[in-house]
Amino acid sequence: MAGPIRVLHVLGTTQLGGAESRTMDLYRHMDRSRVQFDFLVHTRQEGFFNQEIQELGGRIFRVPRFRLYNIFSYRRAMRAFFREHHAFAAVEGHITSSAAVYLPIAKRAGVRTTIAHARSAGVDKGVKGWLTRLMRCRLSGRTDYMFTCSRLAGISVFGKKAVEEGRTIFIPNAIDCQAFAYDEEMRKKMRAALGIEDSYVIGHVGRFHYAKNHEYLLRVFAALCGRNGGMSGDGRPFLLLLLGEGSGMEDMKKLAGELGIADRVRFLGNRKNVSDHYQAMDYFVYPSRYEGLPGAMVEAQASGLRCLMSDSICDEAAVTDLVSVMSIEKDPAEWAEAIEKTALYERRSHADEMGRAGFDVCAQAEKMTAFYESGIWK
Repeated sequence: MAGPIRVLHVLGTTQLGGAESRTMDLYRHMDRSRVQFDFLVHTRQEGFFNQEIQELGGRIFRVPRFRLYNIFSYRRAMRAFFREHHAFAAVEGHITSSAAVYLPIAKRAGVRTTIAHARSAGVDKGVKGWLTRLMRCRLSGRTDYMFTCSRLAGISVFGKKAVEEGRTIFIPNAIDCQAFAYDEEMRKKMRAALGIEDSYVIGHVGRFHYAKNHEYLLRVFAALCGRNGGMSGDGRPFLLLLLGEGSGMEDMKKLAGELGIADRVRFLGNRKNVSDHYQAMDYFVYPSRYEGLPGAMVEAQASGLRCLMSDSICDEAAVTDLVSVMSIEKDPAEWAEAIEKTALYERRSHADEMGRAGFDVCAQAEKMTAFYESGIWK
């Protein structure tokens, strides 16, 4: 009896990040007797999800990290890889900066279906961002399918023409909505474990990277602490809870000290039980410079948190009436005022609502299984 078909996901790492988390959410809910995932990563470092991938039956392959100056050796490495490993039903590339290189190589090696998956609506600043745009400019003609988590991400990666002509396919950043449903008992447990029972907790989940705009978030929080003695309307002191890691974390710790709020900011790093941490929060703030469609905003809404996000994030992220939108061009004090005015509300779960809006990973797993097996999007 034939085993499951195998699908290769091309990622930078298997660390805890947006693309990685959403791919793992899908992987956990696939019928793995029919479809198995493998991963091609561009690092030698062990990843956050490595052990789980192997326990689920997946394999992890490695190639050198792509940099424009090593394009010829990168192409050789990809050719060598797909010569040996080409028995995939599909290759799904989440690294779109080099997808125009490796997806055609996979296709020529015999892979039936190639997919470029746009998950970000922006690029890094400077030369690196310019080179990313350059590498993407021919991608729309070098893949069988173009998936995108939002209209803005599709335009950023594949171009406005491809989106307007209907050649891109919207794939929501789906989650296990019920895992994030508001749970009063878990809230009490987590707040006790963190020692924050008496605090009004502002939360954020995201890696410390330019796109996430932690500097602005800290300035917003500092302004909030400067209002009404740093207390919420019901008399609780404000506290900021930050989940995530990244190269910018140390700079943000330093900035918290400079702003005089270090004693009110908790840097928790990466946590496996992130869904439980949403329960401990009271409000979610997301001032990103750019996003594809942030899974953290989906998770926060499912858990019933009131949210304030930047207007540079795609409209598709604002699913419920919990979400307010503001420009990051405004003074941080205006964000602080908006938070203070809307801080008190009756919290309830919105997990069912998020599921009905298309963010249910179980339904998505069924649809993706059919697609991976047939190679045809219906």
